[in-house]
Amino acid sequence: MAQRTLLVVLFDGVQSLDVTGPVEVFSGAERHSPGTYRVRTASLDGGPVRTSSGLTLVPDGSLTRAPEPHTLLVPGGEGTRRPDPRLVEWLRSAGPRARRLVSVCTGAILLARAGLLDGRRVTTHWAYCETLARQHPAVEVDPDPIFVRDGDVATSAGVTAGIDLALALVEEDLGRDAALTVARHLVVFLRRPGNQAQFSAQLAAQTARREPLRDVQQWITEHPAGDLSVESLAARAALSPRHFARAFQAETGMPPGRYVDRVRLEHARRLLEDTADGIEEISRASGYGTPEAMRRAFLRTLGASPAEYRRRFRPAPVT
Repeated sequence: MAQRTLLVVLFDGVQSLDVTGPVEVFSGAERHSPGTYRVRTASLDGGPVRTSSGLTLVPDGSLTRAPEPHTLLVPGGEGTRRPDPRLVEWLRSAGPRARRLVSVCTGAILLARAGLLDGRRVTTHWAYCETLARQHPAVEVDPDPIFVRDGDVATSAGVTAGIDLALALVEEDLGRDAALTVARHLVVFLRRPGNQAQFSAQLAAQTARREPLRDVQQWITEHPAGDLSVESLAARAALSPRHFARAFQAETGMPPGRYVDRVRLEHARRLLEDTADGIEEISRASGYGTPEAMRRAFLRTLGASPAEYRRRFRPAPVT
């Protein structure tokens, strides 16, 4: 198997975990399967860089003398806000020569500035998705997933999502056993799919200010199989259905029906990942009523049936 060179771009203001997370994954994969990865770091002039947290990172050399990469990885951090124009120009020139372009967090902003994401579906840290979409209208920004693959371009959300993406790339390159070994060594999960939301349903929505609405949010989470119609939830909040629907959206940022859908989908995914319960039992427990209703929800949101989701993302038994 040919050795793949992973080149990680360093710059002042880089987020240290955006660098060290993926580097630990690929270095761990090299230890598991010697000769598969050559991990190198480089800055513009080859000098040390200071991360956003104050750590100093010493690169292997300069970008101009760096080896031709198979995978070019661009981390994020505060330094992406006002990048050195020379860095953007280097990315514009070197990026197309890489077999695989990868960004972590706001590293996607640098790739976009270099014109490497036009026509691509990408993601980045949730706090910067709107900015990326506004500044680069030719880029399709999806704010929900923890990472996105679009051909030879892979982008991830903030910090730890870079580890999830790196593990997915190792699994693609070397197989599940290698990725699982690395994940176990790092004590992280090898089962967060790229289309998993950056936030749970509860975190994706704002917490309501008024106590009756907060109580309703908690009730929905604890009773996904219950009667979660607007009329029923409004009665629990002692509001008219119309007033409840307006107030819920105003205070949480989403309509009650969408919030219920997210909670039920999240509950069903956890049961598929963590239990051996049957599809019919899970559909009832998650409030779908029938397996077909749950299947439609999974296909619409995740692009996979519940059975396929379980096959792909339920951990294999440890022997």
